[in-house]
Amino acid sequence: MMKQRLLILGSLREFVQLIQLAKSRGIYTIVCDGYPDSIGKRYADKAYDIDVGDTDRIVSICQLERVDGIITSFSDYLFECMIKIANKAGLKCYFSPEKLDYYRNKDVMKQMFHELSIPTAKYVRLPYGFTDNDLNNLEFPVVVKPIDKYGSRGVLVLYSIEEIRKYFNFICATSEIKEILVEEYNEGYEFNMMSWILDGKVHVISIADREKTPVCTNEIPISSRNVYPSRLINYVYEEAKGILQKVANYTGQTSGALSMQFFWSPGETISVCEVAGRFFGYEHELVDYCCGLKVEDLLLDYLYDEMSLRKNLKVHSPFFAKNSAVLYFHGKSGLMVDNQDAARKISSIKGVKDAWLFYRSGERIIPHGVNPYAVRYYISDGSRTEIDRITKYIYEHISILSPEGENVLFENKIPKYPE
Repeated sequence: MMKQRLLILGSLREFVQLIQLAKSRGIYTIVCDGYPDSIGKRYADKAYDIDVGDTDRIVSICQLERVDGIITSFSDYLFECMIKIANKAGLKCYFSPEKLDYYRNKDVMKQMFHELSIPTAKYVRLPYGFTDNDLNNLEFPVVVKPIDKYGSRGVLVLYSIEEIRKYFNFICATSEIKEILVEEYNEGYEFNMMSWILDGKVHVISIADREKTPVCTNEIPISSRNVYPSRLINYVYEEAKGILQKVANYTGQTSGALSMQFFWSPGETISVCEVAGRFFGYEHELVDYCCGLKVEDLLLDYLYDEMSLRKNLKVHSPFFAKNSAVLYFHGKSGLMVDNQDAARKISSIKGVKDAWLFYRSGERIIPHGVNPYAVRYYISDGSRTEIDRITKYIYEHISILSPEGENVLFENKIPKYPE
């Protein structure tokens, strides 16, 4: 019997477990992206260094390698490229190119929310040369972002019309659409939600607290900690699940990953930030820590073992008995990394499951580069109280120093929650 042959789009750290799990099932793994020295390519059976946006070339590789499945996750751009490649190569895929704008174009996504009566921040789309009257219905501060980019690139918090004009070109500098989206800033609690659609029905995988820390006046607060399960899951579960079901029904998605970021405040309804047709990178491991379910299994089962997929979803509950968290530490742009002793020492304390130091000594911090953070810790120790205790200890003792002795890391803080 011929081995199954899987093309995995993406080979950075978050893909290593997917590659390893596929190989453990006897699947021949081929990875493809534009990072020649990425760690995932050391684990795969075969690797290609090709820009993931080069659809025709990757389709040719699929034919050459007799690929029978393609999968990716963790990135909106990779999700988009996978759909286009799968469509052209005739491979199984849970979404279609003609509907991509619902998940990839922020303006189209907002229009979908409006049609479905899904609460979302008030917004306006602005061209260059907009007038003051175009912003009459919005209250400051506002979040401004490019229409068609991802990963927080070009996203700012602004406090006046003058600031919007000042930063307009910066916001859409790398965008193909020279317009920007301006929406009211939401200061409520933020959540990350992952689900899997099966037979058109939403199965909630997880709901997590997405904690942020303000750092600079015009920059959006940095993502500092995600905690599984959310401390507030009982307040938001039913409403959030219903919203995702509306989205799946509207887009016609009957299978595959569907995630959502949303806000909630006591006494108010949920306000949706955005939806995405993939799992969240750098935190999906926490589901495994909490309950043993690996999202990589869902991705592989979708392609090769539907019976296992159905079984796992049938018994799964997002109301985890255990707690876990990922702590993100962002570096200050341009500073050089030197002494990481304190960060390495924290890696060995009780409760830290895994740690990644993303920079080597002598390298400079580059926001939105290959390295998404300066350091990241996964912690898991049973109770939310213990997770918070370990977090506070790390926040108090973490540092990565520059050659001048300056801490290159922004300081993280834990928000206050309602009792």
